[in-house]
Amino acid sequence: MPDRIRHIVAFYEIDRAYGGPEEGGWWYDCGELRRVLRVVPNADAAYDLAARANRLMDRLQRGKRDVGSVIYSGGRYSACVFEDTAPRAFPETVPRYE
Repeated sequence: MPDRIRHIVAFYEIDRAYGGPEEGGWWYDCGELRRVLRVVPNADAAYDLAARANRLMDRLQRGKRDVGSVIYSGGRYSACVFEDTAPRAFPETVPRYE
């Protein structure tokens, strides 16, 4: 009997990291795990739960600076979905400019 894939909905503190100077400089989104919200048995339910959580987070974070702002200093959160385990941080490897 095959193992069932579990979907993890977790909250991450979102940030941007500098990727490098190519093409005038580029940035990528990253996040650190703050809290696992729920383990869900199917992808549709996980993405629905994450969407609801993110709508609520958008309302709660209305007055906070956007992640893309040069004076952003943390404090924005987002619900993300992963299969089987919630990584401590994402992306797991630093992206390369191509």
